[in-house]
Amino acid sequence: MCLIGREGRVTGKIGPGLVGEVMIPIRGGVEAFYAHPVDPREEFAVGTIVVVIEHQPPRTVYVAAAFG
Repeated sequence: MCLIGREGRVTGKIGPGLVGEVMIPIRGGVEAFYAHPVDPREEFAVGTIVVVIEHQPPRTVYVAAAFG
């Protein structure tokens, strides 16, 4: 399953020293993934829309801010 480029919503704060959570639409539903920021200095609050830059199976993604 290719997650790179998919957008998701932050459900657990993502930031330096934190393992956050993001919900990503998959196969007609949504699934939770552990999330880290691509830039280790960035923070994302709950409710922020992010885009997946890297996926490390089985359930970890690295995210950046989604623009647009």
